[in-house]
Amino acid sequence: MAKIGFIGTGIMGQPMAANLQKAGHQLFLSEHHGKAPQALVDDGAVALANPQQVAQEAEFIIVMVPDTPQVDDVLFRKDGVAAGLSPNKVVIDMSSISPTATKAFAAKINETGAQYLDAPVSGGEVGAKAGTLSIMIGGEPQTFERALPLFQAMGKNITLVGGNGDGQTAKVANQIIVALNIQAVAEALLFASKNGADPAKVREALMGGFASSKILEVHGERMIKGTFDPGFRINLHQKDLNLALAGAKELGINLPNTAGTQQVFSTCTAIGGGNWDHSALIKGLEHMANFSIRDK
Repeated sequence: MAKIGFIGTGIMGQPMAANLQKAGHQLFLSEHHGKAPQALVDDGAVALANPQQVAQEAEFIIVMVPDTPQVDDVLFRKDGVAAGLSPNKVVIDMSSISPTATKAFAAKINETGAQYLDAPVSGGEVGAKAGTLSIMIGGEPQTFERALPLFQAMGKNITLVGGNGDGQTAKVANQIIVALNIQAVAEALLFASKNGADPAKVREALMGGFASSKILEVHGERMIKGTFDPGFRINLHQKDLNLALAGAKELGINLPNTAGTQQVFSTCTAIGGGNWDHSALIKGLEHMANFSIRDK
């Protein structure tokens, strides 16, 4: 049994933490931004006042918060994780944040004698609950091996990509692919429906061919049924594409399709959909077309 601090128990974090509990680990939670989930406390998690106290109690400290500024705050605030670290503890950031900032955070944590892994995930709320997340990790191999049993409690496809920052780079690449696939499925279903075909039947036909994909299977069905309760919110996917576009600018490369998809997400946000599931990208296209595939 490991002593694990878990900071960030939202849509993704709470089921991930619950799976660590199911694997027999002791959890320590921070209440610096609100009460710890009662379900985790009822199952034995210890609620503490701030991230510093969590880091003092735990061997591994997992952070799962929305964006780069929140990770910075949790780690380096006056009563943050860094203030409670001692040599050989391991900080694992499972948020999806800037690869550049990640390298800087890792360097500062390493100065304390602790180790740092960036380990963003893919698989959404469904994967978090099922313990089947894909986990992309950056850090030292020996630190990865120490943390591997924790990753195995939360995910299935677990890959050490390279050094610090490389896990986050892989996650940004993942988000580019997912976004462009969502856009492709949305455009195809809009085209088919506007042309008079039943989008559900078109999806069924495409699932048997080379166009078949997980996005077509899961998000295509959501688009057709109009079920856009968030598994992964549009505003979070926008954040990830901003990381991609900012990184591309730094690297001197062009990502035209990523930029175009970001504009459609921005249309969704403009019509009040920032908290919709990212499969609701189709509503941005529908808004521009003045046509809905669900109104036939």
